[in-house]
Amino acid sequence: MPIYDFRCPSCSAEFELLVRSGDAAACPRCDGGGLNRLVSRVSPPGKSKALAAAGRAAAKREGHLSNF
Repeated sequence: MPIYDFRCPSCSAEFELLVRSGDAAACPRCDGGGLNRLVSRVSPPGKSKALAAAGRAAAKREGHLSNF
């Protein structure tokens, strides 16, 4: 399941969601539908290891499993 960036036309919120193909996504702020999928930003070369390590460290501090 890929993570997509979305923008809600109702409340203008921008967020990421893990969405299965065929599932309808809803805005976590206003529960609205009809979301616009945005072009995701790409990690700059050489930064992905550091970003993954930071994600793992944050997950460990918050006490949950990391998907990195």
